Amino acid sequence: QLQPVASGGGLVHSGGSLRLTCAPSRHTLEYYTLDPYAIGWFRQVPGKEREEVSAIMYDDRPAKYSDSVKGRFTIARDNHENAVYPNMNNQKPDDSGMYDCAADEWGDETEWSDPTGYEHWGQGTSVTVSS
Repeated sequence: QLQPVASGGGLVHSGGSLRLTCAPSRHTLEYYTLDPYAIGWFRQVPGKEREEVSAIMYDDRPAKYSDSVKGRFTIARDNHENAVYPNMNNQKPDDSGMYDCAADEWGDETEWSDPTGYEHWGQGTSVTVSS
């Protein structure tokens, strides 16, 4: 089973940038590539519901972004590196939270923002944006 790993979180000041990474776990015996999967990113703050952030489809359809991050975040897939990278620019304190990536095999834009539509989830990586 594919085990996505989310990494790259940390502490940044308002206006700063972070690049997160979603890549297959290196601790599985079988090798997996991400290219058959739509990769979605979500974030959550304690006491609040999980919020969609962005997603990239398996078939190079236009990437999806929530209204709160449009114009600031971009997401890209690098098949050579076998990874998906959300680039989070001009970050705001409200961007703080636990971020995680999820994979949906052959996923398209349908229900991209619904976490229940994804089959495999990472362990999360924490992002803190200070004022």
